[in-house]
Amino acid sequence: MASPPARIAAAASNVVGKVFHGGVADLRPMPRVLLDQGPNRSLYRLTHGAAKQDGPPILLVPPLAAPALCFDLRRGCSLAEHLVDGGRNAYLVDYGNVAFSDRRLGIEHWIDDVLPRAIRKVSEDSGGQGVHLVAWCLGGIFALLTAADQADLPIESITTIAAPFDFTAIPLIAPFRPLVDLTGGHLLTPFYRLLGGAPSGIVSRVFKVTGINKEITKPLAILKNLDDRDYLAQIEAVDHFMDNMIAYPGRTFGQLYHRFFRANDLAEGSVDLGGRIIALSGVKVPTLVIAGQNDTIAPRGAVERLVELLENAPSVRFETAPGGHLGVLTGRKARHTTWRYIDEFLDSQVAA
Repeated sequence: MASPPARIAAAASNVVGKVFHGGVADLRPMPRVLLDQGPNRSLYRLTHGAAKQDGPPILLVPPLAAPALCFDLRRGCSLAEHLVDGGRNAYLVDYGNVAFSDRRLGIEHWIDDVLPRAIRKVSEDSGGQGVHLVAWCLGGIFALLTAADQADLPIESITTIAAPFDFTAIPLIAPFRPLVDLTGGHLLTPFYRLLGGAPSGIVSRVFKVTGINKEITKPLAILKNLDDRDYLAQIEAVDHFMDNMIAYPGRTFGQLYHRFFRANDLAEGSVDLGGRIIALSGVKVPTLVIAGQNDTIAPRGAVERLVELLENAPSVRFETAPGGHLGVLTGRKARHTTWRYIDEFLDSQVAA
């Protein structure tokens, strides 16, 4: 532990950084090259400059509502940076902003168009190689549904992080079920139809509520750790992430609400999209499943259910790592846990 004078000097330096330089976090995004664009799709190759990375391609797949910077939170705590620094050939798909005009877009848009086009373009850009998908939260659900529905896509493996598949195992939403049942499932329907979805401001507030204890104690935590630049930088980066939340399109939000939350389709291994059934038994690639040990949005039970559903995947590996919903992906401990699991899994696929 540093001496008291050293801690005081560090705290003073951090205060100067926060007050006079706008903060202590390095929020510069990783250098990237735009490869392809389309509706709700910007595909980037991540780089250290002009040089192209070698090796099997990895596509980072974000969820809806959360910005793609979830994979590139800040320098020193960025999964994107970690992959590129490790010499891996990494790509990122970004859905951009969601407007009221996008309210008619459903889940089909992402699993029929956005992700398949991105996957094929990544494969093409890397010389026809198969693509390894690394996805967070709803991005993991979309990645698996895409793989299950389109077996001809060049997908080599899938890693899901904090992706829930049994919504009855989420204590956070359990108190709302009786009210939903009482209203015949139409509790939220008038609101998301009127608003064209779930606005970004509401999404951000809901996300913050899940960590309300940390929000309340944050000022005290900052004072206690005023000499810890990395700690302060992480708080700044998470605040920046929260300030950039994106809206859910109306139809997609309705499908999530009725098919995932109410009917809990995914827990049974399939989802009904307007009479079109997509079964997770169609996933036939190795899969890594990671759950956060302190995740209230996608707790272990909700995530681990997936392991039982991938009956035709050649291998399924399940791991837990410290952190809440965002922390398990890109918290300070993720560097030595989640990211290590991803590295080991990707290396095992290459060796195979």
